[in-house]
Amino acid sequence: MPLRLFLTSGDLMADRRFEFARDLQLKGDLPAAADLLEQAIELAPNFTSAWFTLGEIRLQLGERDKAIAAFRKARDSDPEDQHGAGLHLMRLGDTEMAEMPKAYVQALFDQYAPRFEHALINDLGYRAPALIFKAVLAARVAAKKPAFFKRTIDLGCGTGLAAAAFAKQVDHFTGIDLSPGMIKEARATGLYAELEVADMIEGLRGKPDASANLVVAADAFVYLSDLAAVLSEAKRVLVSGGVLAFTLETHDGSGIVLGEGLRYAHSAEYVRGAIAKTGLKLLTLEPASPRNENNEPVRGLVIVAEKLES
Repeated sequence: MPLRLFLTSGDLMADRRFEFARDLQLKGDLPAAADLLEQAIELAPNFTSAWFTLGEIRLQLGERDKAIAAFRKARDSDPEDQHGAGLHLMRLGDTEMAEMPKAYVQALFDQYAPRFEHALINDLGYRAPALIFKAVLAARVAAKKPAFFKRTIDLGCGTGLAAAAFAKQVDHFTGIDLSPGMIKEARATGLYAELEVADMIEGLRGKPDASANLVVAADAFVYLSDLAAVLSEAKRVLVSGGVLAFTLETHDGSGIVLGEGLRYAHSAEYVRGAIAKTGLKLLTLEPASPRNENNEPVRGLVIVAEKLES
């Protein structure tokens, strides 16, 4: 996974103690690491990275209440929540389910961008683009329709892996990603006619009605809790008979949960309901693992839906 985000306290001594604490944390000496972080916080009371790391350590030590207190301090000292302390508070049941902070997603992927493909493909067995490609092809064959798409929007395009999968089936690719670092990597592929830094819903809102034949989102909707807005915007930008295809992570319960990997998991029942409510026609909803985590396949879904022909 990416290098850790570090926000300096502005105090050299506090920063130094933080570095020593991280070293101790990695060596497994958690109580000593916590002590050093508390010393750093005494020197710099709004030291976000120290509060966040202290929250992680308290969690590792099984000290739930202290972890919550530390994560709250981390979130309060950085209202944009670049570390994602609010996500840990959701996981701990301290706050209601909510959308991810945009600054967190952007910071996460900006750090990850230079080694994203290598880590995903070699370490995590990433296969979401291939799953989507096969599902779209199968759906088009079943409908006796051509699997060629003049204009395609790639949501959460990352470094361009979905565009690479569909390169021979698409004339014009538009990539949208919240991370400038990812957009830079995607630009280097030469696969995209257009690229823009935007969140997925904002990016779609800037597109005209009926301006895309295909919208894909490989492993991108796992960073959205409620899918209603993105499904609605995707439907609007699709031409009549256009296709939306995406992967998700899933779970056995109902509704939406925030998983251990700090990505949302959507139940199959929730997805069926959300697609029906949007007025799209569901063509495919199948179990499929988009990646591995801790050497185990992550449970997922591959979904293909169509905008009804008017």
